[in-house]
Amino acid sequence: MTRFTQSFGRHAFQARSNSGLTNEQIMQHAPSVFASEAHESRGERYAFIPTSTVLQGLRNEGFMPVAVAQTRCRDLGKREFTKHMVRMRHERALLDDKAEHTEIILLNSHDGTSSYQIMSGVFRMVCANGLVTGNIHDDVRVRHTGRVVDDVIEASWKVLDQAKEVEARMAEFKAIELSLPEQRVFANTALSLRWDGQAPVDADRVLRPNRWEDKNHDLWTIFNRVQENLVKGGMRGTSATGRNMSTRAVGGVNENIKLNKALWQLADGMAQIKQGAVNIEEITA
Repeated sequence: MTRFTQSFGRHAFQARSNSGLTNEQIMQHAPSVFASEAHESRGERYAFIPTSTVLQGLRNEGFMPVAVAQTRCRDLGKREFTKHMVRMRHERALLDDKAEHTEIILLNSHDGTSSYQIMSGVFRMVCANGLVTGNIHDDVRVRHTGRVVDDVIEASWKVLDQAKEVEARMAEFKAIELSLPEQRVFANTALSLRWDGQAPVDADRVLRPNRWEDKNHDLWTIFNRVQENLVKGGMRGTSATGRNMSTRAVGGVNENIKLNKALWQLADGMAQIKQGAVNIEEITA
């Protein structure tokens, strides 16, 4: 039996179950998935297709929801319509005992802040952190017009096919060893992606492994160490004013997706340099 887990980031409600979430669990943590109408701000051209309808269509194709998140909304009038994320895994992969699982990520809202977006992701079992992978240009967006359900299902299969390329890239990351100076370059760049100004922690802290399995020095392991520490937070550090502090989790849907994608592109760029495909000037241009 797979344990049901939940966490509450500063800007989102979140829940995950690797055996699949029920509608009741999704409703509890992401009620906007089940909106019965669009927000009043939407015009006549807006075709309201609730995410729950798309979700059922994907279930019929064998895609099971395994995680949900909903952005916290200060405007209580928009809470039932705000941006939400559903991560799905095909039913044939639910019982796999692999260390990493490919997932489809569906983003949507019913208040006009987002179209339907479908992208690929990887869930790493050992540390329960969800990575958003692939090039940002590979994302598929579906507007709230026309045959939304069919378009989203078609896009999900397309993204799942693209995920095979991501799995191949992961294998390449695992074969690339990074020296300590290279690890620090990676970590310092990642810190600049997370914080615009002075980071409250240094490269060595963000590189610190949280478990024995993460003590290797290949690019995939370093990527996961850095991603987990930055996204989950809880690192003790010092603020710009010299105050002791603990870094916060990246709980917001938008912030999480943005940081995950940036870290993936950073890892991909490092891999290209190490493989001799490009030089550093091309990556930073």
